[in-house]
Amino acid sequence: MTLLILCFVKRKAYFGPIMKNLIIHPGDQTTDFLIPMYANLKNKTVVKGGITKLELRELIVSYDRVLMLGHGSPYGLLNPDQFPDAGSYIIDNSMVLPLMNKSNSIYIWCFASKFVHQHELSGLCTGMFISEVREANSYCFDNIDENLIDQSNERFSWIVSKYLSQPIEILYQKLLYEYELLARTNPIARFNLERLYIRSRNIEKYRRVIHCFSNYRK
Repeated sequence: MTLLILCFVKRKAYFGPIMKNLIIHPGDQTTDFLIPMYANLKNKTVVKGGITKLELRELIVSYDRVLMLGHGSPYGLLNPDQFPDAGSYIIDNSMVLPLMNKSNSIYIWCFASKFVHQHELSGLCTGMFISEVREANSYCFDNIDENLIDQSNERFSWIVSKYLSQPIEILYQKLLYEYELLARTNPIARFNLERLYIRSRNIEKYRRVIHCFSNYRK
């Protein structure tokens, strides 16, 4: 019994205010809708640019959790000319080793799930994520109401912000449930919802969101 209580206290403390959070969010107005996601998070350092890739790598090593947000591809998180020596990507295969030990990391960029899967990392991640009109058009959402995209972006960021201090599995479950409520009437949210994944040591493969929120709809 004592051991169980101790484990619970440790887990609760780890996800509490003392956990050190590193936010890597390259400066880019098109992804500013993600800022509210971490605005109220305690004990955080936000990096938008201005440091070298080596310095960023050292920061990743020293923090408990890393949130990586912005635009990207299966090769990593893009650098919109904010990091002087990083080249096209600020998060790429050179950052995999320090990220290996961050089991509750968050990877939010287009096709981040492929990067996470390829390198056998752990955390919450997105597949293709529509956040702009041009992206919607590329996926046959012709003449889409831009308000639907804004609504999807804002709701997604708001939900994540509410549960960001919870263990990653709980954050994922809450995100599926609450974002799905919007997805019932918002096709952009529906598209994004079907491309949310979690990968951890306790979950050996990606789970399609549709299998996870089905019980909530009964």
